[in-house]
Amino acid sequence: MSYGYVSRQVQNAAVVRPTRRVALALLAALAGAGGMTAARAAAEPLRLVVLGDSLSAGYQLPSGAAFPEQLEAVLRARGHRVEIVNAGVSGDTSSQGLDRLDWSVPDGTHAVIVELGANDALRGVDPAFTRKTLATIVERLQARGIAVMLAGMLAPRNMGAEYAAAFDGIFPDLSRQYGVPLYPFFLDGVAGVARLNLRDGIHPTAEGVKVIVERILPSVEAFLATVKPKA
Repeated sequence: MSYGYVSRQVQNAAVVRPTRRVALALLAALAGAGGMTAARAAAEPLRLVVLGDSLSAGYQLPSGAAFPEQLEAVLRARGHRVEIVNAGVSGDTSSQGLDRLDWSVPDGTHAVIVELGANDALRGVDPAFTRKTLATIVERLQARGIAVMLAGMLAPRNMGAEYAAAFDGIFPDLSRQYGVPLYPFFLDGVAGVARLNLRDGIHPTAEGVKVIVERILPSVEAFLATVKPKA
């Protein structure tokens, strides 16, 4: 068929009508795609990893009683769409946390709470080394577009005033340097309270974890309010 013999009127009709239909169909498709994207973004939970040691891993606690699990339950009860992965490993120092960072924090993670450093202090690791290691963790997470919150730690006072001053300053310094939120002391309200700790006097009981969650909750909610899941 030769389109050169079609009359101008018929040709115009042939061009205009399909174009309008295509345009309407395209607009509908775009609107639908936008709606699906918005719906997908709204439905997608925020994926949070707690990268830590035994304090967050749930050392000697029953299933569901560890910090990440209790925190997720409370956040969900308050209306937050969040999934929290427990990436705590008992005994880990900050350098061991760095060594497993890539596989502990998988692609698709939106945010990480870094709870490391307690074992560094217990072992008397040079605070300068701990500072450098934690800084590297923050840098690598930020390079991946993952939001970071630091859960701070304080050195045992039997390590001496000089060591304590050097160690305690790590977390607020890194918070300022990298512009990340800080919860100053992860064990606030629990450390030194016998009924909230196991017999070792170091690790929180399930009730102790509940206190940690209650105290850190406002900081976590403020942190999560700044994190937007990617569609």
